[in-house]
Amino acid sequence: MAGPIGHIVSVRTYVTIFLCLLILTALTTGVAFIDLGAMNTVVALAIAVVKMMLVVLFFMHVKYSSGLTRVVILSGVFFFALLISFTLADVFTRGWTPMPQGWGQAQSTSPSGTTSTPSN
Repeated sequence: MAGPIGHIVSVRTYVTIFLCLLILTALTTGVAFIDLGAMNTVVALAIAVVKMMLVVLFFMHVKYSSGLTRVVILSGVFFFALLISFTLADVFTRGWTPMPQGWGQAQSTSPSGTTSTPSN
């Protein structure tokens, strides 16, 4: 239980979390140089979430705080997830929009009504 001055975290815990953050930062940099295709963003975001959780839990002392603080933080995470899900729902349902064509694929219509491809 925390005393009147709050919870005291040992220096060893801070150093351990700091070293973990440095390792995860190096891992993020290393993964950026590896071609994982579409998974590059997923892996980078997963590492970022782990780093965020370490900072929130230990440096912001949420791990040692009251239940009300945890509820407020969890509600913020819930609403953030809700906004992300609405955005993704919008993005994933845009299959009806036409895909733009490049300049080389554009066709021009002559005055007679026939189509021709541009000459190079």
